Amino acid sequence: WRMDVDGANQTHMVQEEANCWFPHVSPNGRLVTYIAYAKGDVEPGDHPPNKNVELRLIPAEGGASKTIVKLFGGQGTMNVNSWSPDNRTIAFVSYRLKS
Repeated sequence: WRMDVDGANQTHMVQEEANCWFPHVSPNGRLVTYIAYAKGDVEPGDHPPNKNVELRLIPAEGGASKTIVKLFGGQGTMNVNSWSPDNRTIAFVSYRLKS
């Protein structure tokens, strides 16, 4: 969702069948990264478990999203994606579980 500081003009930005979490706006305000779990993998209000997840990018004004990378992660890893100050690089954490 996107809205004005006072809570007005609420707009649903993402039109997809996924649970979308942890949005991070680029420093110039033009793009937003977020993570998306497949519908049914995570219930709203739960902490994300270790699952396959996608890091996605969408224009801040809304529109079509694109998947940047598909990876494996959960709470404490995926929610720390971060933009570089020049808006050109996104850092994120992923990991593999030992079998």
